[in-house]
Amino acid sequence: MLKTVLIPAHEHGSRRLLVVLHGLGDSVEGYRWMPREMGLPWLNYLLVNAPDEYYGGYSWYDIYEDPDPGVQRSRRLLFELLDKLPERDFPHEQVMMFGFSQGCVLTIETAARYPRRLAGFVGVSGYVHGAEELIRELSPVAREQRILMTHGTRDPLIPIAPVRVQVERLRNAGMQIEWREFTKAHEIAGWEELELIRQFIGRCFGKEAPEISPRPPSFF
Repeated sequence: MLKTVLIPAHEHGSRRLLVVLHGLGDSVEGYRWMPREMGLPWLNYLLVNAPDEYYGGYSWYDIYEDPDPGVQRSRRLLFELLDKLPERDFPHEQVMMFGFSQGCVLTIETAARYPRRLAGFVGVSGYVHGAEELIRELSPVAREQRILMTHGTRDPLIPIAPVRVQVERLRNAGMQIEWREFTKAHEIAGWEELELIRQFIGRCFGKEAPEISPRPPSFF
């Protein structure tokens, strides 16, 4: 079972939920800034810790060995988590998923393989694990999922060129992926990228993302 932290929406009774997956070595603590910076009062947040300990944080899969067993295990745990959300009054059509780096990898895995349609997916600074196999095993609803992927042209950890090819393969297979590039390293590129994510989330939920004046984000 995955450890989670629920941060309720300011709007009482809202059932809209963003499931947040951190990157390698991070934890739920690294994303407590998100509700404040996103400024979406109608959105609940479910922050999720990856299952493996990693130098004071957590990991979704082993980066030093074959990642496939870890990806499969984490995917199964996330599917179990998603399956139980309606019991917590979060219907699948009101659930989105956000992931950074390793969390992005699991977000795309979920978008492609989870058998129920969610409201949308956001993947930042990640890649597609086993793209060809993924395409062969797309779920019946995979081509209906709405996906935003962003990446940095200066990312030293996950170079952008191979990811472009992977995304194009998924698009050619019929997946609905909005792809955006930023002049950034392995990070979230401040206000411009946050605003893109905010507006995408708003469109997926059919809700207006309130206008917020641009400002330097205070992530920590």
